[in-house]
Amino acid sequence: MGFVELLKKRAKESVKTIVLPETEDMRTLEATDKILKEGVAKIILIGNEEEINKKAAEGGFDISGAQIVDPETSDRTQAYIDKFVELRAKKGMTPEKAKEILHTQYPYYGVMMVKMGDADGMVSGACHSTADTLRPCLQILKTKPGTKLVSAFFLIVVPDCEYGANGAFVFADSGLNQNPTPEELSAIAASSAESFELLVQEEPVVAMLSHSTKGSAKHPDVDKMVEATRIAKEEHPELKLDGEFQLDAAIVPSVGASKAPGSEVAGKANVLIFPDLDAGNIGYKLAQRLAKAEAYGPVTQGIAKPVNDLSRGCSADDIVGVVAITAVQCQAEDK
Repeated sequence: MGFVELLKKRAKESVKTIVLPETEDMRTLEATDKILKEGVAKIILIGNEEEINKKAAEGGFDISGAQIVDPETSDRTQAYIDKFVELRAKKGMTPEKAKEILHTQYPYYGVMMVKMGDADGMVSGACHSTADTLRPCLQILKTKPGTKLVSAFFLIVVPDCEYGANGAFVFADSGLNQNPTPEELSAIAASSAESFELLVQEEPVVAMLSHSTKGSAKHPDVDKMVEATRIAKEEHPELKLDGEFQLDAAIVPSVGASKAPGSEVAGKANVLIFPDLDAGNIGYKLAQRLAKAEAYGPVTQGIAKPVNDLSRGCSADDIVGVVAITAVQCQAEDK
């Protein structure tokens, strides 16, 4: 059974309700058909029921099992407007402005459904930027208690791969924080280890990546990763975490033994912490396109409720995978 199939199986054990607000996109409707057929989650679609059903019929997709909520007619809309105004009053939010946003920007409406307990989680981003997907989350849901930073990772599954956890890795931050400080990198490492353990169900082994291994190069960028490693070890002594490592020293046992003898992480890493967003984004796309890896995300971590982003180049199957991930995150919220 493939990795995502295992996630789907876990999602079915306690079925969660996930909002998909991007009903203007045919991939959303195709994914809805697949999710409902497989029983991975209950789905809420946002928009005009007649228009959504017409579009689904054009694509040959059966979405009859989904709940369709139209902000124009739903009896819950006014409660969402009132709560939105309450949450954002200090930022100048008015009932008129809240009504306009919730009637026209469906990711905001979906986040309000999650906030008010009418849905467990949301997946968006097939036709919205990461900023447009995450802005309502940060404004309405806020960060999870005890979390210093919201960050994003990709769950990478490389076929026929001897490295990582049978080819499974977390790449972070690959979707959100442009140039994290050492303190922020420590927070990203801790959140990513927790996410890896939840989704892969194996022990996280965390590598702080650089173009240097244990002082082999001198540069302020290397110093940043050295300091991030120091802070992370101090703040999270329970983690198997080390650095700074070049990528091969982090994941290839023979290279790790040669370049960093004595490290419990070198050659065994499955959680890869990149120095900045450029490296993380380039790294995941290289794995996806050249190694034919499955890449799910960007999955967010640190938000008070599970809301996840999609790459705008995603397929319907990618959406199904991220919904399964989100459902498993929702199950963890229950615990």
